[in-house]
Amino acid sequence: MRARVQPLGLEHPARRPPRILPAAAAPSRKDGEELACMLRARIAGEVRFSAGDRGLYADDASNYRFPPLGVVIPQTTDDIVETIAACRAFGAPVVFRGGGTGLAGQTVNAAVVIDVSKYLRAVLEIDPARRRARVQPGTVLDALRSAAAQHGLTFGPDPATHGWNTLGGMIANNSCGSHSVQAEFYGPGARTSDNLISLEVLTYRGVRLRVGATTEAELDAITRGSGPQAEIYRRLRDLRDRYADLIRARYPKIPRRVSGYNLDELLPEKGFNVARALAGTEGTCVAYLEAELTLIPDPPERVLLVLGFPDVAAAGDHVPLVREHRPLAIEGLDDRLVADLRVEGFERQVAELLPAGGGFLLVEFGGDTLAEARDRAQRLMDELRRAGGPPTMVLHDRRTTAHELWELREAGLGATALVPGLEPAWPGWEDSAVPPDRVGDYLRDLRRLMNEFGYQASLYGHFGQGLVHCSIDFDLVSRGGIARYREFVERAADIVIGYGGSLSGEHGDGQARGELLTKMFGPELVQAFREFKAIWDPDGKMNPGKVVDARPLDADLRLGSDYEPPWLETAFALPNDGGSFARATLRCQGIGKCRKLDTGTMCPSYMVLREEKHTTRGRARLLFEMLKGDPVSNGWRDENVKEALDLCLACKGCKHECPVSVDMATYKAEFLSHYYARRLLPLSAYAYGLVFWWARAASLAPGLANLAVRTPGLRGLARAAVRMAPERQFPTVAPRTFTSWFRRRGTRIRGGPEVILWPDTFNNRFHPEIAAAAVDVLEDAGYRVVVPRTFLCCGRPLYDFGMLDVAEHQLRRVIEALRPQIRAGTPIVGLEPSCVSVFRDELHELFPNDPDAQRLRAQAMTLAEFLVREARGYEPPRLHARAIVHGHCHHKAIMRLDAEEQLLPRIGLDFRILDSGCCGMAGSFGFERDKYDVSIGAGERVLLPAVRAAGQDTIIIADGFSCREQIRQTTDRRALHLAQVLRMALESDRLPAGRTPESYAHALAPRELVELPSPSAYTVAALGAGLAVGGALAWRLARGRW
Repeated sequence: MRARVQPLGLEHPARRPPRILPAAAAPSRKDGEELACMLRARIAGEVRFSAGDRGLYADDASNYRFPPLGVVIPQTTDDIVETIAACRAFGAPVVFRGGGTGLAGQTVNAAVVIDVSKYLRAVLEIDPARRRARVQPGTVLDALRSAAAQHGLTFGPDPATHGWNTLGGMIANNSCGSHSVQAEFYGPGARTSDNLISLEVLTYRGVRLRVGATTEAELDAITRGSGPQAEIYRRLRDLRDRYADLIRARYPKIPRRVSGYNLDELLPEKGFNVARALAGTEGTCVAYLEAELTLIPDPPERVLLVLGFPDVAAAGDHVPLVREHRPLAIEGLDDRLVADLRVEGFERQVAELLPAGGGFLLVEFGGDTLAEARDRAQRLMDELRRAGGPPTMVLHDRRTTAHELWELREAGLGATALVPGLEPAWPGWEDSAVPPDRVGDYLRDLRRLMNEFGYQASLYGHFGQGLVHCSIDFDLVSRGGIARYREFVERAADIVIGYGGSLSGEHGDGQARGELLTKMFGPELVQAFREFKAIWDPDGKMNPGKVVDARPLDADLRLGSDYEPPWLETAFALPNDGGSFARATLRCQGIGKCRKLDTGTMCPSYMVLREEKHTTRGRARLLFEMLKGDPVSNGWRDENVKEALDLCLACKGCKHECPVSVDMATYKAEFLSHYYARRLLPLSAYAYGLVFWWARAASLAPGLANLAVRTPGLRGLARAAVRMAPERQFPTVAPRTFTSWFRRRGTRIRGGPEVILWPDTFNNRFHPEIAAAAVDVLEDAGYRVVVPRTFLCCGRPLYDFGMLDVAEHQLRRVIEALRPQIRAGTPIVGLEPSCVSVFRDELHELFPNDPDAQRLRAQAMTLAEFLVREARGYEPPRLHARAIVHGHCHHKAIMRLDAEEQLLPRIGLDFRILDSGCCGMAGSFGFERDKYDVSIGAGERVLLPAVRAAGQDTIIIADGFSCREQIRQTTDRRALHLAQVLRMALESDRLPAGRTPESYAHALAPRELVELPSPSAYTVAALGAGLAVGGALAWRLARGRW
């Protein structure tokens, strides 16, 4: 529980009678402060009303922006009750938020945001016999699906954000998804509301009810009673009776009618289902405290049939025939989306998995056996052939292939939002639905309308239920462009309504479509919506201005005609964003993939802390708000932004995994370079950032340096000086550097092709035995190894502290020193993944127009990449052993592990690549005292338990220095570099019995690289001189005199 601070001169807020404001009044700033104080006194959860917190929650995945009054993160259901009571006392509106992935503006408002995603995320019960589940509102869909899967069950609706969206948000939006077809054919219906049994709800006035289906007899009994429930149910019954005929006449009879309120669920033939009526109300009526849901059988085996048609409309024309075969999913995509996916890095998947065509359907079939699933798909294929002019067809029955295809489809929103060379695309008309048998005609009409307006968009979606997704390149920054956006949406709405469709098929109405509901339902039913809301929320404080009496669809835009961010001078060229830092901050589309918890690397600090500000999205949004200037108002020196970036591990996971390639490591380095401009950095920044110089000094007297950091008194002083966590150990400096050893040893290959082995600081001065092993491997491959004689550094640690001027200088020295070999095309093999990533990533960001920099970028590679792609005819030595592999974050993000996946089987290893994300050490991050807990939390998620569980004869492979240090300092094992594994294989195809792989690798290393001599007087003097030089260098850097 957070400390509750009582403001001086004020009564304790819990003992003071609340001041009730008029319903229409908004709390003043003083009232907001008092409300925050009351909340802190009443709830166990977190109360956040700072400028930074308001900036974090100012927008979602939509086009809209509302800095909230403040943010509450409840720990318990009672916290929600108390929060609403406190807000009621001050007349403050409220808006609930789950994953924050809403595309219609329904999770942003000038209100108190109640974020249920951090704590209220439990699957409370799975009842497999009755096929039911009970969940809290912040439960992530995949958490429910994982629990249900143990009983052969699943929850039908599954939006593309299933790995991080919450069930409370799904209920509020009435979400669907790809497998809503499965829910339609083999369950109660396509929408979340159809799969809802009951809800526990809370009104703004504090009425708490459990609601669900109600028989007419039960309804009569309830309405004859007294109390809030009787009054609410009487008014609901009267509303139903007044509007029943209109509801029956005007509600579209399609699988995905999501727009408007579900008043049809109050009809007698629907069982007066109040829970389903409240689903899809987008937080405008009640708060959801708990939900009971229907589960459906989940076939254990599946196949995926891909059909290629001349164009996407032709694909849509075939949906009725495909539906007759009752598949689990029917997804559509057009050739423009496929082209966008190619540009976004899915070239291989497109080439290998899709048949020829200009429009495609992905049709999934299930069965108890693979043969049964295949047979169902085959029956559809046979019918398509009999119909004449069949599509191209490919049937995929491997799980891995199907997974890749689903990733391809789910990448749609991100892949179409920021396509290189095209204008950004935005939501706004991304979610329309028509009868499934009319989807082909609707696609043609929609494309004609886009052509008329000159808009570009990919068309894709859940064609099996008539839903079409598209992000469109609306101009949302000029008055004329915004006017055309409005005109287009109104025209598109008329087309959909003409087909008997729905403005929204799963994303909800919010502000994007709320004002268009009169077109779809008519003024009488919109009045019925207004009355329905008033029954539950007579004060109008539940998410006001959304759905009912919605604010204009072209108001409150995140951009808008007044969007004019400053042009900022940056160290990084930002070539992919036109050199504009403002445009870089617009990359984030709010999709929220950085909130996933159990796969990939992005975002390690969120996986540990579950805090929005520690997501890539949260940080990107704060940088956007920094440029907006309100509420985040201190520019490059803003402490809210700095605080959010502090726990960014600069892992680069977002650059690879984010659908729009947000590059937070680069933005962090850029921000820190300005934050610390003309300021002294913390001493720890000089200690860790300038490790190249300190390690060089320590290498003059390695024995003394190691003794100093292991002597209790000196070690304590050193730890305190650099703010090192007391649990951490200083890495050991090697007795001899690799470069000095190699100069004495020399190359043993004469006349072969040349390769440069990059002597990074870590493998040169801390683990030279790795570089020595790499020399043996490269020579075994027939290459003459060359090592630069000049002391060079890529500057990797400098980026973590914003020392970009020094980093740029270091890279200029590298280019200058290696220019002849660069121009000769000599390959450069790096052993430390983070250093290779500098050449492949930061180098391009700093020198996008330097031809030699681009050549160096192309010629730098990891050892595995070199052996697989450059060393033609290379046959690796064999080693029959088990291994687990942990990929360094930069390795996975920039270079990828494809080469390792090709090389390791050729060695003969029985290996498994861990889905372990970030190890948590991340350079100096894990050494720092205030980041230690996050570091350990990240490591303990997957990597460290896997290492401890591995057998003593299992090789632990980790190429990154940081990763190996995390393993060394937290387990009893030592990880090996790939070079060491290959070196062991050169010696024997089997590991010696009774020895761990690491002890064997140590035994093979040159003695002078791993055994420390005693320090001498000469080394003491040399160390002193080295430290003096390093101190002078740090002073010059601090004074800005580099």
